[in-house]
Amino acid sequence: MKYNTFLFIVVVISALFILTACSSKTPDNLGMRDGHFAPCPESPNCVYSEAPDDDHKIAPIAAHGSEDKVMVDLSNAIESMYGGKVIEMKGPYLYAQFTSRVMRFVDDLECYYDKEKGLIQVRSASRIGYSDLGANRKRVEELRTVFAKTQ
Repeated sequence: MKYNTFLFIVVVISALFILTACSSKTPDNLGMRDGHFAPCPESPNCVYSEAPDDDHKIAPIAAHGSEDKVMVDLSNAIESMYGGKVIEMKGPYLYAQFTSRVMRFVDDLECYYDKEKGLIQVRSASRIGYSDLGANRKRVEELRTVFAKTQ
């Protein structure tokens, strides 16, 4: 009897997590404002290459070449990564979503190619929860590695 109760609780909690993940909305703070992405929240589930604090700071991605080539290469790199889907690519700006394997959580990735500096500014953030156990940081580092192979 205890096993059935435990199993029931696990199933209910899992279902709630999945429903929450599936129902998370696209953030309303996407895009560039005054040449920058929105700052990260205080929670440790976001990384941003222009963040002022070490907890959220991550290095931008080095890039060189024409805007068209860099953005296509960046898009291809994202699409080659598990769960990556490019939603919008407009000029030097790219917005993608990543869906996690098990719980189907959606994270948002934004990139902006600054050709003059030879850098891609990045911001990757979870939509829900407090901690992402480093998932966004790992994702950006994986993107850096995959993209570097195209340069």
